[in-house]
Amino acid sequence: MIDRDGFGGKTGTTGTDTGQAAAARLDRLVAQARVASLWEQAWPVIWRGLGVVLLFLVLSWAGLWLDLAPLWRQIGLGVLALLLVGALLPLAHLARPDRRVALARLDREAAARDPALRHGPASAAQDSLAVGAADPGSRTLWALHQRRAAQAVASLKVGLPRPGMTRRDPYALRAGIVVAAVASLFVAGPEWRERIGAAFDWHAPASPGPNFRVDGWIDPPLYTRLPPLLIAMDGSDQHLRAPINAQLIVRIAGQGRAAANTTLTPNAGLTPIPGQEERPDLREERYRIVGPAELVIVTPAGRQKLTVEAIPDRPPEVTAIGGPEVNGRGTFNLTYRAKDDYGISSAEGVIEPLKAGRALAPIPRINLALPADATGETDTKTLVDLTDSPWSGARVRYQIVVKDEAGQEGRTAPAEITLPARPFREPLARALAEDRRRLVTAPDTDRLWVQGALDALLVAPDMFTPQPPVFLGLKTAAERLRRARSDADLIEVADLLWEMALKIEDGDLSDAEKQLRQAQDRLKEAIERNAPDDEVKRLTQDLKQALDKFLSQMAEKQNRQPRDPGEKTQSSQQSKTVTPEDLDKMIQDMAEAMKRGDTAEAQRLMEQLRNILENLQTAQKGGKSDQASREMQKQMRDLDAMAQEQQGLRDETFKDGQEPQSGQRPSNRGQQQQDQRGQQGQPRQGQGKQDQGHQGQGQQGQKQQGQGEQGNVGDRQQALRQRLEDLEQRMKENGMRGEQGLSDAEDAMREAENALKQGDADEAVDAQGRALEGLKKGADGMAQQMQEMAEGQGEGQQEGGQQPGQQGQAGARDDDPLGRPTKGRDMSDGRVRVPTADESAVQRARRIMEELRRKLGDPTRPREELDYFERLLRRN
Repeated sequence: MIDRDGFGGKTGTTGTDTGQAAAARLDRLVAQARVASLWEQAWPVIWRGLGVVLLFLVLSWAGLWLDLAPLWRQIGLGVLALLLVGALLPLAHLARPDRRVALARLDREAAARDPALRHGPASAAQDSLAVGAADPGSRTLWALHQRRAAQAVASLKVGLPRPGMTRRDPYALRAGIVVAAVASLFVAGPEWRERIGAAFDWHAPASPGPNFRVDGWIDPPLYTRLPPLLIAMDGSDQHLRAPINAQLIVRIAGQGRAAANTTLTPNAGLTPIPGQEERPDLREERYRIVGPAELVIVTPAGRQKLTVEAIPDRPPEVTAIGGPEVNGRGTFNLTYRAKDDYGISSAEGVIEPLKAGRALAPIPRINLALPADATGETDTKTLVDLTDSPWSGARVRYQIVVKDEAGQEGRTAPAEITLPARPFREPLARALAEDRRRLVTAPDTDRLWVQGALDALLVAPDMFTPQPPVFLGLKTAAERLRRARSDADLIEVADLLWEMALKIEDGDLSDAEKQLRQAQDRLKEAIERNAPDDEVKRLTQDLKQALDKFLSQMAEKQNRQPRDPGEKTQSSQQSKTVTPEDLDKMIQDMAEAMKRGDTAEAQRLMEQLRNILENLQTAQKGGKSDQASREMQKQMRDLDAMAQEQQGLRDETFKDGQEPQSGQRPSNRGQQQQDQRGQQGQPRQGQGKQDQGHQGQGQQGQKQQGQGEQGNVGDRQQALRQRLEDLEQRMKENGMRGEQGLSDAEDAMREAENALKQGDADEAVDAQGRALEGLKKGADGMAQQMQEMAEGQGEGQQEGGQQPGQQGQAGARDDDPLGRPTKGRDMSDGRVRVPTADESAVQRARRIMEELRRKLGDPTRPREELDYFERLLRRN
């Protein structure tokens, strides 16, 4: 008989090894079955707790805690904590499955896998023999039963737990909360940690400060071209420096009692001026700095005192450089130097008559060009045209007056000068111009004198007025002057005399010249006011047409005037020729400069063009100086050709040094050298003999290799050195001083020559490089000498004409390519000036600064944005 009550332990053990192994395996299976049964009971409870945790994460990552107050965050966390405890509480009541339950689970899983094990092998392995232990037959059957049970236990397995979630959650709500958690994680992004931590942040936010902001800055006057100065409103006393007449602005933005209680107390150095219209959320106070200034600002946050030292604006200083420099056609140049703190706003030459009296025409006003900088170290030159004015040729009192933006002025000492007048070759034209001047400048005292002069010219027509139109014109002028009863009648007579003088002198050329001057003036005025591109283009085209007409009539006039052939040839050799293509190129460059916004360059080209046209007819240089100039230019071209040839020799030496010393070189190498030397020699002047010598050397080079070819280069290097010696000798003959760079280049060439003859290519390349550097330094020195000589001859050549391109460049030599002065700059105080800034650009910058301040004064903006605006204002 079998006893099945022994599941609490093994009773009736056979004592064999097989039985012990089966019992141990059965114990392990029972333990695993207990764990699986326990997990099947616990997992549904644990999942409910995980659902509560996932709900917390969904709410956190969705940003719920960010919008709740600390109290509601605590309440929310408390609710979720109660839900979590309620969901996990059943875990405390879970009972550990006993052995019988585990054996039953093993029997069920065994029967489900194999129908042959439906007899409950796990339970059978626990059976014990209850009756018949003394019977041999019973023991034999019991041993057989035990062996079969051990075999069955060996095949037993514990299946996976089956919590039965589908039965408990038929709608799969657990998947929905998982998807919601993943989606909210993507929503949170990099802030997922901060959003979870926000649920546990139970600190109350700091109470906001007063909803207002105080900003202050100082706006210097526009003419100072200084940047605004931002004032740090941090409650500390500050000492500042600002130009006089600058504006101190304090802006209080915001509403509430704090903004209303903010008070400003200025001293006598601050003059209140109107600011922006006051609004409920904005109050602005503006003051002009007229002296040492103090401003006390009292806010709910504290008291702050601003002390501003006013930088005085000294009146400008002006110095005249020489007297009027008269050009060939009666125009003249006025040169001066002006110095001011922040720049000159206007400059003019003031003319006053020596004697008090009535005149028919007002005294002309001479507007002078403004200096490029206000340091007073550069000359400012202005071309003045008073040839049409009746005051030209009169003796007057003259002084230069300059003013700054503050209205202060500086004057030169008065000087008596004779206003330059247009020269007339015809005596009758010169006499009529003089009569016109006397009639206009002194009608009360000189009218009778002019009347007598006209009558005297009519006495002997054959001698004074052989042409009938001139005689009739003089007769008409004399009769009109005799019958004149008003100033208007006298002015008509003066205009008639002037027209007759121009017709007698130039014929029809005067009309074309007048149109040309008018076109120049219109284009000059458009450039100064920065006119639109279409207007500049139209005025440029008008100037080109007027110039073509003027040159055409001038050529016709010159063809009508007979000249001695020898005199014409000599004049053509001595004159400075300017082709129409050169003038068209200048006009085109002027238009391009205006198109790209380079107003300073356009004005410079305009002044240069005016100067060339003024001296076009009468510009004659002395033969000796012009010949020396041509000789120096030829020497410069020769020096440039030498530098190019030296570079070619250096490249060739380097290539030869790179080739194998023992290998054969191409047979056509000598021919290539010959071709290169021929190409280098063709465009050069005065080098025919040297080029022929080089070609002969190139032909010999076709038969040479290795050392022989380097020797050929050495011969060419020697020839180049000899040419440099000849050039230095010619420079000394022309009165030029020797250049150290050329001497160094000559020594380096001699070293390269010796190295090439010795076959040392590396040393030759190094010496040739030093020769190139010496040639460059020598060329720079020669150019400087030529410039100094040209400046020294400028005084003597001014009356006869100026060299094209020399006019208007005196002030530009001290500027860099961006128009900034390279001399006399003092940047020690950290101030930045824009020399060529116009008012519109400054106003645009001010508008940008004003917009930044408006955004900075909005206290509702984020702190990071306000800090960014403040950094921008401090940097600018």
